[in-house]
Amino acid sequence: MALGQLAALTPGKPAVVMADGRSYTYRELEDASNRLAHAFRAAGLRRGDHIALAMENCPELFVVTWAAQRSGLYYTACSTRLQADELEYVVRDSGALALVASPATLAVAATVDAPDVRLRIATTGAGAGWVDLDTVLEGQPAEPIPDEAEGASMLYTSGTTGRPKGVRRPLTDAPYPQGPGPLNELFELTSEAVYLSPAPLYHAAPLGFTMMILRLGGTVVVQEHFDPQEFLELIERHGVTCTQVVPTMFVRLLRLPDEIRSRYDLSSLALAVHGAAPCPIEVKERMIEWWGPVIDEYYTGTETPGFVYCDSTEWLAHKGTVGRSLIAPLHILDEAGDEVPVGETGTIYFEDAGFVYHGDDAKTAGSRDAQGRGWSTLGDIGHLDEDGFLYLTDRHAFVIVSGGVNIYPQEAENVLVMHPKVGDVAVFGIPDEEMGERVHAVVQLGPGVEASDELAAELIAHCRERIAHHKCPRSVDFREMLPRHDTGKLYKRILKDEYWQGRTLTG
Repeated sequence: MALGQLAALTPGKPAVVMADGRSYTYRELEDASNRLAHAFRAAGLRRGDHIALAMENCPELFVVTWAAQRSGLYYTACSTRLQADELEYVVRDSGALALVASPATLAVAATVDAPDVRLRIATTGAGAGWVDLDTVLEGQPAEPIPDEAEGASMLYTSGTTGRPKGVRRPLTDAPYPQGPGPLNELFELTSEAVYLSPAPLYHAAPLGFTMMILRLGGTVVVQEHFDPQEFLELIERHGVTCTQVVPTMFVRLLRLPDEIRSRYDLSSLALAVHGAAPCPIEVKERMIEWWGPVIDEYYTGTETPGFVYCDSTEWLAHKGTVGRSLIAPLHILDEAGDEVPVGETGTIYFEDAGFVYHGDDAKTAGSRDAQGRGWSTLGDIGHLDEDGFLYLTDRHAFVIVSGGVNIYPQEAENVLVMHPKVGDVAVFGIPDEEMGERVHAVVQLGPGVEASDELAAELIAHCRERIAHHKCPRSVDFREMLPRHDTGKLYKRILKDEYWQGRTLTG
């Protein structure tokens, strides 16, 4: 349903509500996004052009995305953590003709040198060369532009193994507005949905889910930053029916004191979807025990070559799975591109290859299968069971080859993260003169825990008690904070590079 229809039917219904109380009704969001769409047209932006936005979680973000969505534009939401040169790279690489910044990003965005950008908008505090969002909106009509067309997000990969690349799919030729898509049917979402988004909206999944909820006419509740106790309080306060989280949030929720975890009424919650990173089996078991069988899991990527899914019942019958493919058939291939037998590990490929990496034909080609069938991979390793359920093993880039044996560090990470003194952990291979690589762990400790040689030995022993010894770290370093994306993805390459300086890097 179009925003205009929703604004006419339920003008005063909250469309977006921030945790701090800022909000837009459907009528306010409809009018503001129409005004900005007119401003884009006035600046010469036409169907298929690009805009970029660097914005923290704030209600104005939805004005920008819906203005682009109804104008037939590609919109690139940029991480608020990007430094000036990184943001400039994305703005230039995407070919953005407009750039929108918010208070958290304006200082960095103001340094971006991008000659193609013809319109620079700041939500507040506009300086030289920038125009304030309110000023832009005041000068434009609230009616829809005459040539409305469906736009699309063009988000960038997180760049864990190199420069990020924009993932572009063709714009639809269908007229605006289109429906919310098949996922709302899968998750049985309706206009009564109240969706809580605790993650940064520049990431594909939170942005996609919130846009879907708004197409349905539901209400989106947004945390500015994830806080586990506030998350529970918001579920109770707003009667949240659905949410999406990442496994690191599960861990933080489980570590709340029992008296806090039991304080809030979570009975309205009917669906909690998780993905983006591997979830240790013990963590998910404990979450299902707490919340009940409302936890669904999916596996895909920014590229969305396919969609793998399971509900709580399926997961409990196939513990550790990320589900079965619902859209494009998937295949597990060896290095030659041949399919491996059921149960054997290989690289995961999907038959759908409708995406390309913007401006990088070589990377696009590298994501396709070796035998030229056009199947695509995200670079993950896994296996299928007899029932067709997929199990992720690790990223291909982080397999440790020690003495000729492949070791998948995710196994050790899943064990170590459950140690009560560990806040976060990364396991990877470092140089070893005899074995080529040896297993190493870098650990972020929990609050108040002191690093020591004794604790390092304790963590290694903890791991050796639970999985095969050759899979466990032989050494441990401690860091105050690991380089983890707000969406839960770990930038393990940043850590690994430190240990391989001047050496041949494996993986």
